[in-house]
Amino acid sequence: MRPLARRVRSLQRYRQVVATLARHGFGGALEYLSVHRRLALPKSELRPPEEPLESPAHHLREALEELGPTFVKLGQILSTRSDLLPEPFIEELRKLQDSVLPVEWPLIREVLQEELGRPPEEVFASIDPQPIGSASLSQVHAAMLPDGTEVALKIQRPGIREIVETDLEILHDLAHLAQRTQMGELYDPETIAEDIAFTLLNELDYLREGRNAEQFRRNFADEPAVHIPKIYWEYTTPRLLVMERLRGIKVDEVEALRAAGHDTRQIARNASRLIIKEVLEDGFFHADPHPGNYLIEPDGRIGVLDFGMVGVLNQDDRLNLTRLYIAIIRQDSHAILNVFARMGALSAHVDRPRLIRATERIINKYRGRTLKESSFAEFWADLTELMRQYHIRLPGNLWLVGKTLAMLEGIGRRLDPDYDLFEVSRPFVRQLSKVAWRPGLSWHDVVEQLDTWHYLLREMPMMLMQWLQSVERGKVPVEAQIGANPETLDRLDAMVTRLSLSILTAAFIVGLALLLPATRDIPYGLTLTIAGFVASTLLGVWLLISILRKRH
Repeated sequence: MRPLARRVRSLQRYRQVVATLARHGFGGALEYLSVHRRLALPKSELRPPEEPLESPAHHLREALEELGPTFVKLGQILSTRSDLLPEPFIEELRKLQDSVLPVEWPLIREVLQEELGRPPEEVFASIDPQPIGSASLSQVHAAMLPDGTEVALKIQRPGIREIVETDLEILHDLAHLAQRTQMGELYDPETIAEDIAFTLLNELDYLREGRNAEQFRRNFADEPAVHIPKIYWEYTTPRLLVMERLRGIKVDEVEALRAAGHDTRQIARNASRLIIKEVLEDGFFHADPHPGNYLIEPDGRIGVLDFGMVGVLNQDDRLNLTRLYIAIIRQDSHAILNVFARMGALSAHVDRPRLIRATERIINKYRGRTLKESSFAEFWADLTELMRQYHIRLPGNLWLVGKTLAMLEGIGRRLDPDYDLFEVSRPFVRQLSKVAWRPGLSWHDVVEQLDTWHYLLREMPMMLMQWLQSVERGKVPVEAQIGANPETLDRLDAMVTRLSLSILTAAFIVGLALLLPATRDIPYGLTLTIAGFVASTLLGVWLLISILRKRH
């Protein structure tokens, strides 16, 4: 009966979501997705309001706020994706507040007791029943451990997981319907819905958030200007996070910081060191760069809060960011698009010459300015508008990087009028540039490549035979139209022959490299292997000479 009851609740919630969106003027989009058929609703349920909407972006924000925590989080995530929505929608979604009325203490105390396995009064010396913070997924209470240590308790709202899971099912269904439309070809809504679900479900796992905080503590163990709160694992559970309590002034409250005697220029440098290090050096960064998550403590350290959303960048991501940085500095539109191509962000149907001209127009806007006169946030806004128009789809983690750096520049310039993001990031980029241009491979990379070639050489005859059999049976469409000109056919034959010999030469060299360790125990094995290398080299030289002769 539980799955049946859940389906009933899901259907009721689905109708509520549809009704709310239709009331705010998005019934036409729902009708386009044929949602009314899936829910057996008359089209009249999706009619737009009688009065015209003043601002669709404003109504979208209001609809998301009405629909509750899952959709508020959805809006906050979408506010970082300028490739998906126009700027008026992005600006409106940035206003979404992740703060709601707190849950009454008796209900929160029940959650605490369930997670601790005993009354919370037996675990903590004191707990303040008035929350110091209340969000859509959780609320935070101040407490004290028996030894007098001040801690903060992040407690999940009762029943919130069931609500989020139901809403994510509805969101996935809407994305599945959109995937079949022209929108699906341009934006891949199912992948976006999966990313949102992954992010939200991770935020509901406080053990994971605690591990994220511990990773940051390790990464910044040698940074005296940064304070990552300690996690008390003996009390932490999937729905309860117990961490060291931090006190301080929000990083964007510049006047309060100056009144407290802080050096705001030094704070700007420390904040830059913090964010650029985690992005370009560690590849593990805070993905919710809200100013409220950064506190300036009385001793000047930056205290970091809320590790539910993190971004991860692998080595290739960081190298591509470095290449993009260099291309922007050089104002090279071709290099910028080449980096996008490396990232797999350009679709096969993009009009590259037109895209290059559009990129040149943006570059010309900043030509002649010094780096200090340029604004990363302004340039990123122009670039993201270009990406949206041409459907350039960067991975979600790279959009978060852009948002993080734009936020850093905004705060940095408020703290220090002479702040220059490009100058601050230069040492990190220089270090990564050395890696980007390093020609050598590690031994692990060499072994991996050899193993790949070994598999390819072993399986290629069978795969080729299967393909030819499929062609013979007519299962693989092969269409070719070649003129009967004998000269054309001879040139094509020579080209295919050279290509085949080139592949065979490479295969011989790789195969001999794989056999080399085994030749030590074979009589004359090393001699035969060297002879094979010499023969392969001579064949390669002959191929090169023949190609050069044909060209001249």
